[in-house]
Amino acid sequence: MSGMIRNEDIAYVRENVRIDDVVSDYLPLKHAGGDQKKGLCPFHDEKSPSFHVTLSKGYFHCFGCHKGGDAIKFIMDIDHISFVEAVEKLANRIGYQLTYEGGKPSDYKPGLKSRLIAANTAAQKFYQEQLNTNPTAQVGREFLMKRGFDRAACESFGVGYAPDDWDQLTKYLRAEGFTGEELEIAGLSKEGQKGMIDRFRNRLVWPIRNITGDVVGFGARKLSEEDQGPKYLNTSETPIYKKSQVLYGLDRAKKEIATKRQVVVVEGYTDVMAAHLAGVTTAVATCGTAFGDDHIKILRNLLMDDDSFRGEVIFTFDGDAAGQKAALRAYEDDQKFVTQTFVAVEPNGLDPCELRQEHGDASLRDLIASRIPLFEFAIRTELKKHDLQTAEGRVNALAATAPMVASIKNKVLRPEYIKQLAGWLGMDIEPVMSAVAQLAGKTTSTKTTENTVGNWRPNPSEPTLILEREVLKSKLQMSELALGWSELPANAFSHPAYQALRGAIDAGANLDSIQNDDLKSLFTELTVEPIRVDGEISDKYVESIVARLHEVAITRTISDTKSKLQRINPTENESEYQQLFTELVTLESQRRTLRDKALGSI
Repeated sequence: MSGMIRNEDIAYVRENVRIDDVVSDYLPLKHAGGDQKKGLCPFHDEKSPSFHVTLSKGYFHCFGCHKGGDAIKFIMDIDHISFVEAVEKLANRIGYQLTYEGGKPSDYKPGLKSRLIAANTAAQKFYQEQLNTNPTAQVGREFLMKRGFDRAACESFGVGYAPDDWDQLTKYLRAEGFTGEELEIAGLSKEGQKGMIDRFRNRLVWPIRNITGDVVGFGARKLSEEDQGPKYLNTSETPIYKKSQVLYGLDRAKKEIATKRQVVVVEGYTDVMAAHLAGVTTAVATCGTAFGDDHIKILRNLLMDDDSFRGEVIFTFDGDAAGQKAALRAYEDDQKFVTQTFVAVEPNGLDPCELRQEHGDASLRDLIASRIPLFEFAIRTELKKHDLQTAEGRVNALAATAPMVASIKNKVLRPEYIKQLAGWLGMDIEPVMSAVAQLAGKTTSTKTTENTVGNWRPNPSEPTLILEREVLKSKLQMSELALGWSELPANAFSHPAYQALRGAIDAGANLDSIQNDDLKSLFTELTVEPIRVDGEISDKYVESIVARLHEVAITRTISDTKSKLQRINPTENESEYQQLFTELVTLESQRRTLRDKALGSI
């Protein structure tokens, strides 16, 4: 058929496109032995990677949802485009010129989504040029300069200016060959009383890119109070732009997120710019919508969210009431991640952009470094609403916060927050434990609370216990590499079974000398279970996980020490307070050293 892509060209694209390179634009992959790589499937929600790529065959397959195929099929499924569009996209990727049987027909048009991306790309270049040259853009240039963004920064992020004109962009894009229908579908133009007019006028515009870097929409901020529209106006949803499925800045942050196992969620476009310019290169923001399930799925894929001891999600919100409310909304999403979630709120009400503007780059990095666990923030925020100096206030505060602690699904973490809450309230632990246990459907005994993980044997898939399990396996299987084992504190292992096994190892026990059947079973299980590492087990890997476990234990001690400090009156008990404070400083120093060792040794 005339106009069809030649079979030879399709075969060439298949043979010359590396499937792992294509997939890596959307999710990080790690080696899975041989010529295989694996990652978290982008087509369904999962906590353990079942998505595999076979390099020699050029195929992908998910053992969870059973999607599979070659690079062309992957692009079709992930981008929701046709076969022809997928072939064209991959051909452009490798710089290959496609030919068509009988020649490319005169009326040939690439797929709609390709055309919409091309229109948005052309619009971005137009807007950027207008920002640099249009005299009426001076107010926009001043706006950006006042916020610490020079021309180089704006060009790096592609910031532009929509002229204060009815149809200047529309005329420009039509001259470039785009139809009025395409511009309307792309959300760049709309029907006016006398024809097509620009959607954005007299506004600063930020290009919104998908994860691969294609421009799919814009966010526009008004510059004049005479503008009756909203402060920020985003592209309406289109075939290529779904606001719940994009994050501003993700295209430039994705590699850093995958490498550092960290993502910082801020609120706006200028906050993302400020964060990246300040060195916080894992920052992203939502685009005109609240942070939701689709965003979580995207980030979990990038974070490889089965590595619970490495990932961090840090929510950064404005310090005003609205920002705090947003942080509490994020609390509801916390347990959808396996990784740890934190919140960083500037106490004086400054957003990240304002903070950088007033106090410099270091202040923004310090804000991120000072993050606190999201659970702690949410509970403390609620406690501030109550008078803890009175018995009635403490009881009311307990009633309000006990459900929050009871909702913690991590059964190892929950008892820790019971202890912390008791300290913050200034109450004995028993009534706090009882209140939480009733809501969680548990008995009030400490023993019952600790043993609800599942009989005696720990769940091998429990995210919070994976690190402890890996260290024990390393010690049992490659004892000579576990050099930091003897330095691990008593609280390094949180589960009773792991604590018992650590004691047996330290006592020099072997399979014959262990009398307890449960402990013997666990001993053999961890001795033969593969260590979760790609390739050969190295001394650096073992050193890193031992150091990380030590860091986690130190963090627990720091938390307990802080709780004690809060219960001590520094005036009445000055010596005790100073002693604890000195201990805290020492512990913090140890934690930083261990973190550096854990990250630097990998």
